[in-house]
Amino acid sequence: MSGSVWLPPGARPDTLPALPRRRVPSWAEPDPLDALADRLDDFIAAAVHPDEIAALLESDGLSDDQIRERYGVKNSFALAEALFERVERRHPEPEGPAPDPWRAGLLGCLLRGVVFALPGFAYVLGAPLLAGPPGAAGLPAGTVTLLAAALTGWTWNQGLAHRAYSWLGLGDRAAARHCLLLGAPTGAVLGILAAVAAVTATGATGPAALAFAAGQSCYLGAATALLVLGRERALLAALAPLPAGAAVTVLTDVPDPARTTVLLGSLLAACALALRELAPAVREKGRAGTPVPRGGDIGGPRLTASLPYALFGLGSGVLVLYAAVGDVLAGKGQSAVAAPSAVALTLSMGPAEWLLHRFRSGSLAGLRSTGTARAFWRATARTLIRCLGAYLAVLLGLAALAAALWPGSPYPDADRLTGMLLLGVVLWTGLLLQSFGAVAGAAAICCAAALAQTLTLLTQAGDQSHLFIHGTAAAAQAALVCTLLGRATAHR
Repeated sequence: MSGSVWLPPGARPDTLPALPRRRVPSWAEPDPLDALADRLDDFIAAAVHPDEIAALLESDGLSDDQIRERYGVKNSFALAEALFERVERRHPEPEGPAPDPWRAGLLGCLLRGVVFALPGFAYVLGAPLLAGPPGAAGLPAGTVTLLAAALTGWTWNQGLAHRAYSWLGLGDRAAARHCLLLGAPTGAVLGILAAVAAVTATGATGPAALAFAAGQSCYLGAATALLVLGRERALLAALAPLPAGAAVTVLTDVPDPARTTVLLGSLLAACALALRELAPAVREKGRAGTPVPRGGDIGGPRLTASLPYALFGLGSGVLVLYAAVGDVLAGKGQSAVAAPSAVALTLSMGPAEWLLHRFRSGSLAGLRSTGTARAFWRATARTLIRCLGAYLAVLLGLAALAAALWPGSPYPDADRLTGMLLLGVVLWTGLLLQSFGAVAGAAAICCAAALAQTLTLLTQAGDQSHLFIHGTAAAAQAALVCTLLGRATAHR
């Protein structure tokens, strides 16, 4: 019929017919262009532009005269274009598993969680040394002094760790050591000054509490240096006497000199190990003519970049401390009821770190397997729900175990478990926001929540206020995470 075009069965009218494959008679000589395309097939298929093929041809020494004689085209660029058209594009995946920079071993992360929790045995060993009349707000003797030093140390060392990690990220381990060499003792001095200020403000007397706070501040500086430089096992060895000593105190009455010896021995071991790791920085500083890295050097990390990390350490530290002693501050009971929750939160930081790496690994796999922003967001959201759910399950199990093993502590009620889980969401999403580079938002939310809880305790606003505060902070950080899930640049 006039004007009609025959189409094969199943083809649509808007489908162009496939180009027929060129047939070469058996008696004809092979086309040299086909032979060259077959020889360079893998390279041509992976090329994204004909110029890549032209560069390969020129590197093989083919001149334009040789190309005109052998292949009948003008020059290497014309030959490259002809080859590019003849070979179908193929971009094969690299051999072996795809690289995953976020792969982390579970054992190493669990070890860090244990290292975070072991210093708690120091308070069990040192409890008789801190004996005395109740201090401010009915807290046990020396508590305010220790809390002031601890919060100062957490704030300072969180910022210090970020700055040292920044130097390590730039490949300058010497600068990271020098940063820790200056920063760790400075943080210890600031913690001791905070403890002295707390003693002066509260009018409390007790040289033992002040000495304990000084040791606590020195330990925080040494532990920060060892953890940043990847010496978790060395720190674990230094802390090993603490749980052993605490176990002995449960079975028998241990004299005060023996308790002091164990505490001092563990502290001195941690400080000696940290000094050994930082010794190269000491030698470099004393060597004549050797420049010492400083934060003000061009290309180095900015000091202000570490401030949000320090504020996040302050806000999250206040929230965790309120989880441990909030009932006493509110006049509702003893801290033994809340202590298992704080222990569970501390121990959970190891699994939290591993699950954070699992999320980053899963988001990287989603980035490779999806082709649109919406599909990528859905993939990362599913990974986020799995990892956060796993963390909350681990936290719940640790809380039950801590309550069963803690002397005189009943099983946490529904309100306390809910508050602990909401706080767990705040801490884990805060770590995730840090890895996204959105630490300023996490710091602002945590500090606002800490300030709100402080005000509610001062004003006796109500028993359920902590649930509202933790829930609001968790929702705010979860919303911030959701806005970043679909951004590929956030998953770098």
